[in-house]
Amino acid sequence: MIAPGVLGKGQETMKRSSFETPAAIAASEWDYCPVGVLREALDARKLSALELVDHTIARVEALDARINAVVVRDFERARAAARAADTDLARGERRPLLGIPMTIKEAFNVAGLPTTWGEPQYKDFKPKSDALLVARAKRAGGIFIGKTNVPWGLGDFQSYNDVYGATSNPWDVGRSPGGSSGGSAAALAAGFGPLSFGSDIGGSLRVPAHFCGVYAHKPTFGLVPMGGYGPPPLPPPIREGDLAVVGPLARTAADLALALEVVAGPDEAHEGIGYRVALPPPRHDKLSEFRVLVMSSHPLIPIGGDVCAAIDRLSERLAKTGARVSGADALLPDLTMSAPLYMRLLGAVRGAGLSDGEYDMARRSVALLAPDDHGVAAERALGAVISHRDWIAADITRARLREQWRLLFQDWDIVLYPPCAVPAFPTDHSLPIEARRIEIDGQEYPYNDVCYVWADPATTCGLPSTVAPIGRSPAGLPVGVQIIGPNLGDRTTIAFAGLLEREFGGFTPPPGYAG
Repeated sequence: MIAPGVLGKGQETMKRSSFETPAAIAASEWDYCPVGVLREALDARKLSALELVDHTIARVEALDARINAVVVRDFERARAAARAADTDLARGERRPLLGIPMTIKEAFNVAGLPTTWGEPQYKDFKPKSDALLVARAKRAGGIFIGKTNVPWGLGDFQSYNDVYGATSNPWDVGRSPGGSSGGSAAALAAGFGPLSFGSDIGGSLRVPAHFCGVYAHKPTFGLVPMGGYGPPPLPPPIREGDLAVVGPLARTAADLALALEVVAGPDEAHEGIGYRVALPPPRHDKLSEFRVLVMSSHPLIPIGGDVCAAIDRLSERLAKTGARVSGADALLPDLTMSAPLYMRLLGAVRGAGLSDGEYDMARRSVALLAPDDHGVAAERALGAVISHRDWIAADITRARLREQWRLLFQDWDIVLYPPCAVPAFPTDHSLPIEARRIEIDGQEYPYNDVCYVWADPATTCGLPSTVAPIGRSPAGLPVGVQIIGPNLGDRTTIAFAGLLEREFGGFTPPPGYAG
């Protein structure tokens, strides 16, 4: 890890809900530059850190009224940090993120800024210390200009709440940017800095990246410690929970790799939290050397034609490079068993946070389920009130699945899989959530089922997954792909995303945001 740095005072909290056409802003060569290019420019004194931060702030002020992504603004402290970075640069200091402006999901604790998780009763809660990931990014020289929007309690695939309002997708303001890290993905697509950080337990990094056409990485479980990340107002738990991870979002695979190197590693203050082994290098450095298994269907939920077509085109392109590509393997875990297991474990995580009254309601709801109902919705409900005995049984089943994945990755390097069945869907804030529907090729399916099942393979067994943009739907919406790898194969999945980017292209700005 890199030596610590401290930001100065001052903060602004903004609440917006309007979606006006963005004001004009002059195009700049720095708008969509990756971190590496910006670092070279800062090191060569082609621009100062303060100029870069001011430019990024100007973009937020001119363009964010339309999408409402950066909902907690920390501009004055960011400017103070930029001045300090310029002093460090002038004396020859070099750190991985020195002088780089970025954002972070509102759910992370940043000293002096609100952490609400979108819940109005916590609008005045301001933690006194930074989350561990925040501290590590600051030590590396990163400058947080603000925090990005989330859904209420982080429990939706849209990003809206009664504290900050709704965030829209820069590609189509009538559609969701994803959730629960939707504000971060939207901010990146709009050019509000080259990096952001979010969290993921049900696709909360992966779905927003897919919806907004950016990159995201769900790390191997436990690789990035989650100290300082937890719902307000209680102090965040010291121990790692189940399933959830924190990780980076970016506009290039190289920036994902850099950000992961900065924030990964064991929690120095708490023995036993986080991996103490070095990540292995990427398995290959050429697309032609990769063995690629493609999961292009799901037994419980159909994959929409737009997403399926994009993954099929990618598979054909990969085969032409000489990569070994297949759509089947006998070792591939049975998703009809894996998806309900994931829902059970996910329900257990959420059930642990219920109040006594909410828990009693959950128990009454479960009592109404048919005894033979083992669908994904039923398993989510059952998980919330699961007994310890049944949770242990589920965990043993998960261990068997992990072994199956380990054996699979002896024959294959990566697995391609949709991040979601559809591109960004139209916003729908109706309640209850369970009554919502998402259309897939003309037929409606339950909202939660459509969104959650795609998180299963990587989340259930703690595997790394990188989402990379691979194309556009006929309507012009981004389409991404999950690149799932073996345990601790984070560098392999990110490297594969980088090779796709180099060979076939990657992020492109939404219309109206590139000047």
